[in-house]
Amino acid sequence: MGNDKFDKDDMPFNNRELSWLDFNMRVLEEAMDRNNPIMERIKFLSITASNLDEFFMVRVAGVMAKKISKPDEKDASGLKPKHLLDILSEKIHKFFAKQYSCYFKSILPALEKTGTKFIKWDDLDLEQMKWVEDYFEKIIFPVLTPLAVDTSRPFPILSSRSLNIAIELEKDDEVYFGIVQVPSILPRYLEVPSNSGRTYILLENIIIGELPKLFELHNIKSSCTFRITRNSDLEIDEDAENLMTAIEKSIKKRKRGNLVRLEIGEKTHKNIKKFLTKILDVSKKEIYEVNGPVDLTFLAKFYNEKWDSRLKFSPLDQVSPPADFTGYDDIFEAIREKDRMVCNPFENFDWVVKFVQAAAEDENVLAIKQVLYRVSGNSPIIAALIKAAENGKQVTVLVELRARFDEENNIGWAKKLEKAGCHVIYGVAGLKTHCKVLLVVRKEEDCIRRYIHLGTGNYNDTTARIYTDIGMFTCKEKFGMDVSSLFNSLTGYSKAPEYQKLVLAPLSMRNFFEEMIKNEAENAKLGRPSGIIIKVNALADVKIIEELYKASDAGVNIKFIVRGICCLIPGVKGYSENISVKSIIGRFLEHSRIFYFENGGNPKIYMGSADLMLRNLDKRVEALFPIDDEQLKEKTMEILDIILSDNKNARIQDSNGEYHRVDRRGKKILDSQSELFTLFRREKEEKERQLSAPDDNKEMFTPLTSSDIGDGI
Repeated sequence: MGNDKFDKDDMPFNNRELSWLDFNMRVLEEAMDRNNPIMERIKFLSITASNLDEFFMVRVAGVMAKKISKPDEKDASGLKPKHLLDILSEKIHKFFAKQYSCYFKSILPALEKTGTKFIKWDDLDLEQMKWVEDYFEKIIFPVLTPLAVDTSRPFPILSSRSLNIAIELEKDDEVYFGIVQVPSILPRYLEVPSNSGRTYILLENIIIGELPKLFELHNIKSSCTFRITRNSDLEIDEDAENLMTAIEKSIKKRKRGNLVRLEIGEKTHKNIKKFLTKILDVSKKEIYEVNGPVDLTFLAKFYNEKWDSRLKFSPLDQVSPPADFTGYDDIFEAIREKDRMVCNPFENFDWVVKFVQAAAEDENVLAIKQVLYRVSGNSPIIAALIKAAENGKQVTVLVELRARFDEENNIGWAKKLEKAGCHVIYGVAGLKTHCKVLLVVRKEEDCIRRYIHLGTGNYNDTTARIYTDIGMFTCKEKFGMDVSSLFNSLTGYSKAPEYQKLVLAPLSMRNFFEEMIKNEAENAKLGRPSGIIIKVNALADVKIIEELYKASDAGVNIKFIVRGICCLIPGVKGYSENISVKSIIGRFLEHSRIFYFENGGNPKIYMGSADLMLRNLDKRVEALFPIDDEQLKEKTMEILDIILSDNKNARIQDSNGEYHRVDRRGKKILDSQSELFTLFRREKEEKERQLSAPDDNKEMFTPLTSSDIGDGI
C-alpha cells in the first residue's frame, strides 16, 4: 500500500476544538453519574464550567482571530475558521443546555435529599428576609457601586468573567439602563438561618431583591445577571528588555481583551437583551442564554465547605513512605542504591519535597537547580529552595513566567526567590520551558555526585493530591551529565550537546517519536514483535498521527490512553484498524505521560512532560527520560495493564470519533485509580514484611560468653 493514501488532506482527523468539547462532555457525564457522591458531582460540574471559561478565552478566541487574519485557511480536519465557529457555537449551546439540565434536574434534587438547598429571594420567610436585609445593609450595600448608563455616563469597561447585573429603569416615562457589578470580594452564596437543614441564597439574588434601594429615584422595570468572557491569550513581546515587565503589562491587558462570549439569563427582558447586544457588539451566536445561575464555577468553593464525609469520596490515604523509600532514613542513600519511582497521588508527593528539603539542609550539598512551571500558593518546594540559598547553597531556578493563568503567581515567586539570593531565570526566549527537572549536586567521599528527579507533572504539592503523575529519582552518571548540560543550555549560551539519556524538545523529540514509530512498523513488516502503548493528555500533532496510521497499516497494534484532545480516529478501515483509544475520567486527573515501544522484543519505556502536540514538540522545552531499571520497567507495565483494564471510568472512542462507556456486562468492575492504590499499598506492605523478616544468614543460636553476662555469672 503506497504512502500517497496518507496525504494529510485525506487522513481521518478530529478537529482539536471539537475533540476538546467531547472531553468536557465526558467530565459532565461524571457530574450526571448518580453513583458518584453528590459533592463530587458538584465538583465535576464546576470543572466543566471553569474548563469552558478557559476554552473560550484561549481556543475560541484564537479561532475568531484566525477568521479575520486567515479566513480561507483550513485546519487538519478540513474546516475553515468561520465554519468551525458555527459548529462550535451550535455544540456549545447544546452543552450549556445539558449543564443546566444537570444542575436543576439532577444536582439540586440530590442535594435537597441531603438536607441542603438553594432558595431565591421570593422563597425567603419573614425571619430569613430580616436576616438577609440586615446582612445587605451592613456588608453588601457599602461595597456596591450602581452605575447609570446614559449620554454623560458611558457603559463601563467590564473585566472578563466578572458577574454583573443589568437593570432596566423608568422615570417620567423615560427608559434608562444601569449596571451593578456583583462584588467578587464577597462570597457568591450565603447560608441563611433555617429550621431544616442548610439553606443558601446566591449573592446576586440578594442584590436584585434590594435594587430599589440602589436606584431610589427610578422604577425597576426588569433586571438580569450577565457575564462577558474576553480573549485572554497573552501576546508577550519576547524582545522586550525585561520579560517580567512585559508579562505584567500583558496581564493587565488580559482583562480588557476582545469579547468572545456573553452569558445572560434565559428569561431576560427583550429590552435589556437588545441593550446589551448593541452596546457590547455581540452576534447572536456569541450570546449564551442560561437557564439558571450565570457562572457555575462558584460550585468549586461550595464543594470545599465542610460537609458530611459521606457526601464525598472517601478521604485520600496516600501510601507514605512510598515502597521505594520504605526502610530508608537517608534519601540520598536510597537513590545511590538504585533508581526509585514515586507515583502520586497514590504515593505521597512529600518525598519529592523531602528530597529538596534534605538537599537544603545537607552540608555536603553544593548546588540545587530546578525548573518550576506551576507551583502551589504556599509551596514547600519554594520554601526549601529559599532555605537552601540562606544556607549558602548555589540555587538556580528557572521560573516559567509564561505558564498560562499562573503568570502572576510565578512572578511573585520569582521575586521572592531572587530576594532570598537564588539565581532566577525567567525562561527561554521564544519557548516555554515545560520540563520537570530537579538537580542536586552533592560532595561525597570519593566524588561529586549528581542526584536527579525527573517527572511527568509539576512541582506542586496541591495538585499532586489530585493529578496522577510519576517521578523518577536517579544518580546515574549519564543522567547527571545530561541534566547538567540541559541547565547549562537553559541558563547560558551553551551549545546543545548529544544527550545520552534525555530526549529534548524542540531539539530531537519529534524525530525520536517518528523514528520509534517507524521502527515498530518495520518490525511488524518483518514479523518481529511490535506494539505501542502511549498514555498522554492530548494527541493532536498531524505528522505524528500520520506515522501512527502508517504503523497501524503495517500491522502494529497501538493502544492509546488519551485523557483529553484526541485528533486521531481509531478503527478506520485502511488507516487505523489496529489502533484503539481509551479515555479515563475519574476521581483524579490523569496527567502522567508514558510511552512504551515493543522494540522487537526488547521493550523501551519513556516518560516525560510532553503531550503529542505541535506546541510540545516544537515550541516548548520538554524532557523525555527512559526507564532503564528492570524493576521499574515491570512496575510501569503493571500500571499500564491496570489502566488498560479499566471498565469503570473508561470510555472508548469509536471509528466515528464518538466516545462510549466500556461494556462491562458479565465482567468484574475495575476502577484503575482504586486498583493502583491497592497495588502501591500492597507493594509497601511487602517491603515492610521483607524488612521485618529474620535474616536467614544469622546463626540460629548465638552462645553467650562471660563478657556478655558480666558480674551476673
